[in-house]
Amino acid sequence: MTNSRKFYVGLVQMRMGTDPEANFATAVERIREAARLGANVVCLPELFRTQYFCQREDLRLFDLAEPIPGPSTARLSEVARESRVAIIASLFERRAPGLYHNTAVTLNADGAIAGVYRKMHIPDDPLFYEKYYFAPGDLGFQAVDLAFGRLGTLVCWDQWYPEAARLTALQGAEALFYPTAIGWHPAEKAEFGAAQVEAWQTIQRSHAIANGVYVASVNRVGLEHGDVLGNRATGAGIEFWGGSFLADPFGRVIAKASHDAEEIVIGEIDLGLIEETRRNWPFLRDRRIDAYEPITKRFLDPVHAWPADGDSK
Repeated sequence: MTNSRKFYVGLVQMRMGTDPEANFATAVERIREAARLGANVVCLPELFRTQYFCQREDLRLFDLAEPIPGPSTARLSEVARESRVAIIASLFERRAPGLYHNTAVTLNADGAIAGVYRKMHIPDDPLFYEKYYFAPGDLGFQAVDLAFGRLGTLVCWDQWYPEAARLTALQGAEALFYPTAIGWHPAEKAEFGAAQVEAWQTIQRSHAIANGVYVASVNRVGLEHGDVLGNRATGAGIEFWGGSFLADPFGRVIAKASHDAEEIVIGEIDLGLIEETRRNWPFLRDRRIDAYEPITKRFLDPVHAWPADGDSK
């Protein structure tokens, strides 16, 4: 067994109300509680300040955005210093007039901003109208050094893309954190609900295995109608399925929350296990980096998949 270096993460699974200030106060309380429980790094769900507002397209909701650094990072910086805990927080970033991002900020335990990641993959699905609000990220995939380890942040829809996990891991990230807001359309839950959750967990566990890293996904919980600024989306809303979890480099789920309750999940990260796992499963060693150029194409036309004369040599 290689020498172990351990730290603890706290995953805050929250239910969001209609008042952003109350949600922020709850988040601060949960961060402090996670620190008391021994967490060194605490991650909040995606866009934790409000209910998930992307269920509708509404110009007034751009007023929720703020600069980074800004009021939220200043308040979280104080909490980080007081609790001596690093914080990963997802915020609605106002970069310039008419230019906004879905952004994850990593604050070190001294309160300093260690990293800013802008969500790269932006969905546009029923009740997930994010392309209306967010420009795609332009800071690339990143890993940042904290006192406890080197961490990478991605956000929600990014979790379905192996390229995002790989490029973050290749920068030395030892753990990938995914602040998330994902749930069921209530009319689909009975037929597809179990399969959707299983697919969501499986793809992230696969990132842990393929890259030999820890993966943490932090979701919200509860039925929401995007009730923000006194207005709500029409329809049945989204039932966020919780299930926040931490997977180790073998893909084993070592800590997990329920699907219907607010919880703080505490999990251990043992950096020695990364070294041990990669020695036995040397996927990074055996990558054929000379053969991967086509991955940058949108799609490969099957006509050109083989030489024209049929010679496959």
